[in-house]
Amino acid sequence: MFKDMIKDIVTSYGPAGRETTVSKTIRKYIEPLVDEVYYDALGNLIAHKKGTSGKKIMLSAHMDQIGFIVTDIDENGFLRVATVGGVNPHMVLSQGVVFENGVKGLVYMETKDLSYASLDISKLFIDIGAASKEEAEKLVEIGDMAVYRPDFVDMGKRISCAAMDDRIGCAVMIEAFKKANTEHDVYLVFTVQEEVGCRGAGVAAYAIEPDFNINFDVTSFGDTPNATFVNISLGKGAAIKVMDSSVIVPKAAREFLESCANEIGAKFQREILRAGGTDTSAVQKSRCGVMASCISIPCRYVHSQVEMVDMDDVNACVDITACALSRKELPGF
Repeated sequence: MFKDMIKDIVTSYGPAGRETTVSKTIRKYIEPLVDEVYYDALGNLIAHKKGTSGKKIMLSAHMDQIGFIVTDIDENGFLRVATVGGVNPHMVLSQGVVFENGVKGLVYMETKDLSYASLDISKLFIDIGAASKEEAEKLVEIGDMAVYRPDFVDMGKRISCAAMDDRIGCAVMIEAFKKANTEHDVYLVFTVQEEVGCRGAGVAAYAIEPDFNINFDVTSFGDTPNATFVNISLGKGAAIKVMDSSVIVPKAAREFLESCANEIGAKFQREILRAGGTDTSAVQKSRCGVMASCISIPCRYVHSQVEMVDMDDVNACVDITACALSRKELPGF
């Protein structure tokens, strides 16, 4: 079932630069569907299905998640950390984390002479239950990375877990490809290190030289009490990107996706994200430029342990993508 695959992928370990475990999880779902699967030098997982049209479509979504890297272990066994990606110290306070080897910990803060308002990552530490530096060093080392401890919550139509950003995009890619009937070469690229600078996607696009790209990522929300205004709500459909702070999607590419949505009667919203960017920009700038677009999954509480999506939106993203893959003509100028 689709939800089972989502749960498997979102609960797999994989901070930026340490995506091996999650890539193995994804690989088992996509490998039976394609002609070849391989990794590039950065660790991007690339699945290729050969076509007959002579055209290449690249689907992309990042499989890395935000996290923490151990920078020091003090004499009492507490771990000092730096962030890997955009971690808000207020969101991580008092949350559980897990390391690649399964060691679990809790995040807390210095309490003396510190106000909650002035909290930053330098005032946080991870407690793994060790009583000394020597005891802690038997469990973790400087340079090890931790992520939010995953807790998948199924609320029926809505689901919540850490790492929906952007494992839900990876799941959408796989499910859409399973449903599509396409004559094009399709490359499904599960990218690395998006959270620290969109590093993987551009490398993959440079090698593949796609004629058209659809990138997938989550987007922010504006439908909770007293939220900062964003014209995106859960349950109102896929979010087809117009622009964000890093990219303006060509009108032809956006209209292509919107025409697919209209053809199948799928609900969609237009996304204008005032802050933040995605792998779309890295793909768009590859070589002499790529016709790149983006379908975003509306997501509440991004970069937290409780990221939430609506399955109606998720399924709309799947159906629009499957329709796009099935089109004979691709967008262009």
